[in-house]
Amino acid sequence: MEKNQEINCTVTSCKYNNNESEKCILQSIQVEPILDCDTMEADESMCASYEHLED
Repeated sequence: MEKNQEINCTVTSCKYNNNESEKCILQSIQVEPILDCDTMEADESMCASYEHLED
């Protein structure tokens, strides 16, 4: 894996999102499949590192 990779993110409700650059400020993220979801297949994925931005 390349050491200079970036994590781009446009999820503005996540506390790890830098809204100015649309980059994730975490060094790495955990990606997990969406399970038990009626509207999506189990192979769909989501960022498990997400934490809601506190107001």
